[in-house]
Amino acid sequence: MQERAETTRKAVLEAAAHLFFERGYVATSISDITALSGRTSGAIYFHYGNKEQLALAVVQAHFATWPEVIGRYTTAPGPALERLVRLSFAVAREFRDNIVVRAGARLWSERRAIAVAMPPPFVDWIDTVERILVQAGEEGELAVHADPRRDAHSVVAAFFGLHTVSDALDSRLLIEERLADLWRLLLPGLQACPAAEHLLRRARGPVPVRATGAGAVPAPAADAAPEPGPVPGAGPLPQGRPLPDAAPVPGAAPA
Repeated sequence: MQERAETTRKAVLEAAAHLFFERGYVATSISDITALSGRTSGAIYFHYGNKEQLALAVVQAHFATWPEVIGRYTTAPGPALERLVRLSFAVAREFRDNIVVRAGARLWSERRAIAVAMPPPFVDWIDTVERILVQAGEEGELAVHADPRRDAHSVVAAFFGLHTVSDALDSRLLIEERLADLWRLLLPGLQACPAAEHLLRRARGPVPVRATGAGAVPAPAADAAPEPGPVPGAGPLPQGRPLPDAAPVPGAAPA
């Protein structure tokens, strides 16, 4: 019974995410979610209460994506700045390919139309980037003029600003190339010995291995592209189908 309930909750959440992303909160109805999920409206109200709570659940699922991604890349071997760049590409791919992440971003940007309190964005990202920059300083990677707290705020603002522009102009299909260009701009100001292209090649290449007493073993799995190059032609919604009355995603995207 519990497994069946969880299956229903997941099916409803994923259907809602597709519709909220494609149509927005206001243009999506419980009837629409019922039709796409194949679940009754009674089941939806039983598990989520109302449309506002369902929207909140999608946003919370968006935020719940990040601890595992952050942990995977911040604990991987390699220099701190390389790990930061690897993390940024992983996050960019989630925003491009993960429908729950994309829907959560749109819902957060439409929060004034939703009668429920939303989690605050960006703060945890700034703290995460600051911690990595502090580690970079301890490892001697950071330029003497760099300030981890100040620069973490700037890096996060630049990263999500880049997503706003990419979302508007190319639906994030070119986000990895745009992000590489952003790092070419930022890294010379962060690195003690500027070598942006070398770091980018490493960060976008195979994941380093972690040595143990029994020999070298793979580091935590990463999703980095094997070589920098054109983004594959896959669309941003690999698990969904086009829906009518689609609307573009608004600019702001929460962390």
